Amino acid sequence: MTIRRTGISFVGVLLIGLALPGAAHSADRHVGYYYPHPDQVETYQARADVFADATAIRRIGFVTAITISRLQRPYAPSTAIFAKGKNAEKLIIVALRAGRLDTIYRVRAYLASLSAVARTTPAFQYAPADDNLTFFDLARMLGFEQITISDGATFTHQVKFQ
Repeated sequence: MTIRRTGISFVGVLLIGLALPGAAHSADRHVGYYYPHPDQVETYQARADVFADATAIRRIGFVTAITISRLQRPYAPSTAIFAKGKNAEKLIIVALRAGRLDTIYRVRAYLASLSAVARTTPAFQYAPADDNLTFFDLARMLGFEQITISDGATFTHQVKFQ
């Protein structure tokens, strides 16, 4: 077996890797798999406390309840919604059709519509009714740390909670 030297050192490869788009965000291993690199990363100060019993199982149950409600409609769902991360702390929403969730305005409108859906899930069955809470607040109450929403092609918006 012959080993050829290419003239590129380990340090050179490392520097090339750091220069690639998204390398600074390598901690987000979902970039490039579920969605492209986020166009914007927003920080949101939640107006509600995290539930004392906010667990990965509860977050996955919430996502499952929303998915079931979407699948019960007489037409195919326009998005896929799932929880990822070691403790299911990342909520990811990806459009399944072109022309959806491709601007910040469509994303905001979609998230506003999810507020009503979220309130009907078992996760919020015993939660105090507060019409002023947004989908971000509701997601944070369940212990999600971020939401990433994408058109699945070129547009991605990410919200991290404080």
